[in-house]
Amino acid sequence: MELPYLEPLTIRPLADPVIPEPPRRGEPGGEPCGICTHQATPAVWENEHFTLHPPVHGSLPGAVWLASKEHVDSFKDLSREAAAAFGPLIARVEQAILGLGGVGRVHLYRWGDGGAHFHVWLLPRPLGMLQASGAMLPIWEDVLPNVTDEELADAARRIAAAL
Repeated sequence: MELPYLEPLTIRPLADPVIPEPPRRGEPGGEPCGICTHQATPAVWENEHFTLHPPVHGSLPGAVWLASKEHVDSFKDLSREAAAAFGPLIARVEQAILGLGGVGRVHLYRWGDGGAHFHVWLLPRPLGMLQASGAMLPIWEDVLPNVTDEELADAARRIAAAL
Protein backbone atom coordinates (compact mmCIF):
# COMPACT_ATOMS: atom_id res chain seq x y z
CA MET A 1 0.00 0.00 0.00
CA GLU A 2 1.27 3.40 -0.90
CA LEU A 3 0.29 6.87 0.15
CA PRO A 4 -0.47 9.23 -2.73
CA TYR A 5 2.31 11.55 -1.57
CA LEU A 6 6.03 11.59 -2.20
CA GLU A 7 8.59 11.69 0.58
CA PRO A 8 9.52 13.46 2.73
CA LEU A 9 6.31 13.99 4.62
CA THR A 10 6.37 16.03 7.78
CA ILE A 11 4.47 14.83 10.82
CA ARG A 12 2.20 17.52 12.21
CA PRO A 13 2.47 18.06 15.97
CA LEU A 14 -0.48 16.76 17.94
CA ALA A 15 -2.89 19.46 19.06
CA ASP A 16 -3.97 19.70 22.67
CA PRO A 17 -7.07 17.63 23.45
CA VAL A 18 -10.39 19.50 23.32
CA ILE A 19 -12.48 18.38 26.28
CA PRO A 20 -15.37 18.45 26.33
CA GLU A 21 -15.59 17.76 22.62
CA PRO A 22 -17.82 20.13 20.65
CA PRO A 23 -21.25 18.81 19.67
CA ARG A 24 -21.61 17.16 16.27
CA ARG A 25 -24.34 17.87 13.75
CA GLY A 26 -27.56 16.45 15.15
CA GLU A 27 -26.52 16.67 18.81
CA PRO A 28 -27.93 19.22 21.27
CA GLY A 29 -26.03 22.46 20.79
CA GLY A 30 -24.71 21.40 17.39
CA GLU A 31 -25.79 22.21 13.87
CA PRO A 32 -29.00 20.55 12.65
CA CYS A 33 -28.71 17.02 11.29
CA GLY A 34 -28.38 17.19 7.50
CA ILE A 35 -30.13 13.85 7.04
CA CYS A 36 -33.11 14.74 9.24
CA THR A 37 -33.45 18.24 7.74
CA HIS A 38 -33.23 16.89 4.16
CA GLN A 39 -30.08 18.91 3.45
CA ALA A 40 -28.21 15.76 2.37
CA THR A 41 -28.14 14.51 -1.20
CA PRO A 42 -31.50 12.99 -2.13
CA ALA A 43 -31.85 9.25 -1.65
CA VAL A 44 -31.79 7.07 -4.76
CA TRP A 45 -33.29 4.12 -2.85
CA GLU A 46 -35.00 3.45 0.45
CA ASN A 47 -36.75 0.80 2.45
CA GLU A 48 -38.40 0.90 5.87
CA HIS A 49 -35.04 1.21 7.69
CA PHE A 50 -32.45 2.82 5.41
CA THR A 51 -31.84 5.30 2.61
CA LEU A 52 -29.07 5.11 -0.01
CA HIS A 53 -27.40 8.30 -1.25
CA PRO A 54 -24.77 9.34 -3.81
CA PRO A 55 -21.93 11.56 -2.69
CA VAL A 56 -20.99 14.88 -4.27
CA HIS A 57 -17.54 16.15 -5.20
CA GLY A 58 -16.08 12.64 -5.32
CA SER A 59 -13.72 10.68 -7.50
CA LEU A 60 -15.12 7.13 -7.29
CA PRO A 61 -18.28 6.37 -9.29
CA GLY A 62 -20.10 3.70 -7.33
CA ALA A 63 -19.39 5.26 -3.95
CA VAL A 64 -22.58 5.54 -1.91
CA TRP A 65 -23.58 6.17 1.67
CA LEU A 66 -26.30 4.33 3.54
CA ALA A 67 -28.16 6.06 6.38
CA SER A 68 -30.63 4.80 8.93
CA LYS A 69 -34.07 6.37 8.91
CA GLU A 70 -33.93 6.31 12.70
CA HIS A 71 -31.95 9.20 14.17
CA VAL A 72 -29.48 7.07 16.07
CA ASP A 73 -25.75 7.48 16.52
CA SER A 74 -24.20 4.07 15.94
CA PHE A 75 -24.66 0.37 15.33
CA LYS A 76 -25.40 -0.12 19.03
CA ASP A 77 -28.36 2.24 18.83
CA LEU A 78 -30.16 0.73 15.84
CA SER A 79 -33.50 -0.90 16.51
CA ARG A 80 -33.41 -4.67 16.52
CA GLU A 81 -35.22 -4.73 13.17
CA ALA A 82 -32.84 -2.24 11.50
CA ALA A 83 -29.79 -4.06 12.89
CA ALA A 84 -31.08 -7.37 11.53
CA ALA A 85 -31.69 -5.81 8.11
CA PHE A 86 -28.29 -4.11 7.94
CA GLY A 87 -26.03 -7.09 7.10
CA PRO A 88 -28.16 -8.52 4.29
CA LEU A 89 -28.64 -5.03 2.84
CA ILE A 90 -24.90 -4.29 2.87
CA ALA A 91 -24.32 -7.58 1.02
CA ARG A 92 -26.85 -6.55 -1.65
CA VAL A 93 -25.34 -3.07 -2.03
CA GLU A 94 -21.85 -4.57 -2.30
CA GLN A 95 -23.04 -6.96 -5.02
CA ALA A 96 -24.68 -4.08 -6.89
CA ILE A 97 -21.47 -2.01 -6.73
CA LEU A 98 -19.41 -4.95 -7.99
CA GLY A 99 -21.97 -5.29 -10.79
CA LEU A 100 -20.96 -1.86 -12.12
CA GLY A 101 -17.76 -3.46 -13.41
CA GLY A 102 -14.19 -2.31 -12.99
CA VAL A 103 -14.32 -2.72 -9.20
CA GLY A 104 -11.67 -4.75 -7.38
CA ARG A 105 -13.17 -4.60 -3.90
CA VAL A 106 -15.85 -2.71 -2.01
CA HIS A 107 -14.78 -1.15 1.29
CA LEU A 108 -17.23 -0.32 4.09
CA TYR A 109 -16.36 2.63 6.32
CA ARG A 110 -18.06 4.28 9.26
CA TRP A 111 -16.79 7.55 10.67
CA GLY A 112 -18.85 9.07 13.43
CA ASP A 113 -17.19 12.43 14.01
CA GLY A 114 -19.11 14.59 11.55
CA GLY A 115 -22.73 13.94 12.37
CA ALA A 116 -24.66 12.09 15.04
CA HIS A 117 -26.85 10.14 12.64
CA PHE A 118 -25.89 6.55 11.76
CA HIS A 119 -24.47 6.21 8.26
CA VAL A 120 -21.81 4.17 6.53
CA TRP A 121 -19.87 4.68 3.31
CA LEU A 122 -19.27 2.02 0.67
CA LEU A 123 -16.31 2.86 -1.57
CA PRO A 124 -15.36 0.87 -4.67
CA ARG A 125 -11.64 0.30 -5.10
CA PRO A 126 -10.95 0.50 -8.84
CA LEU A 127 -9.89 -2.85 -10.28
CA GLY A 128 -6.11 -3.12 -10.35
CA MET A 129 -5.50 0.00 -8.22
CA LEU A 130 -3.57 -1.88 -5.56
CA GLN A 131 -2.02 1.32 -4.22
CA ALA A 132 -5.48 2.11 -2.85
CA SER A 133 -5.89 -1.17 -0.95
CA GLY A 134 -7.30 -1.14 2.55
CA ALA A 135 -7.13 2.06 4.57
CA MET A 136 -5.40 3.82 1.66
CA LEU A 137 -8.61 4.00 -0.42
CA PRO A 138 -10.17 7.06 1.28
CA ILE A 139 -6.82 8.85 1.15
CA TRP A 140 -6.48 8.19 -2.58
CA GLU A 141 -10.14 9.13 -3.08
CA ASP A 142 -9.34 12.57 -1.72
CA VAL A 143 -6.53 13.22 -4.21
CA LEU A 144 -7.87 11.57 -7.38
CA PRO A 145 -9.55 13.93 -9.86
CA ASN A 146 -13.25 14.33 -9.15
CA VAL A 147 -15.81 13.07 -11.61
CA THR A 148 -19.01 15.04 -12.11
CA ASP A 149 -21.75 14.85 -9.51
CA GLU A 150 -24.01 13.54 -12.30
CA GLU A 151 -21.61 10.60 -12.85
CA LEU A 152 -21.72 9.84 -9.13
CA ALA A 153 -25.53 10.07 -9.07
CA ASP A 154 -25.87 7.93 -12.22
CA ALA A 155 -23.74 5.16 -10.70
CA ALA A 156 -25.81 5.37 -7.48
CA ARG A 157 -29.02 5.06 -9.49
CA ARG A 158 -27.65 1.97 -11.22
CA ILE A 159 -26.84 0.49 -7.80
CA ALA A 160 -30.35 1.34 -6.59
CA ALA A 161 -31.89 -0.32 -9.66
CA ALA A 162 -29.98 -3.51 -8.86
CA LEU A 163 -31.44 -3.56 -5.34
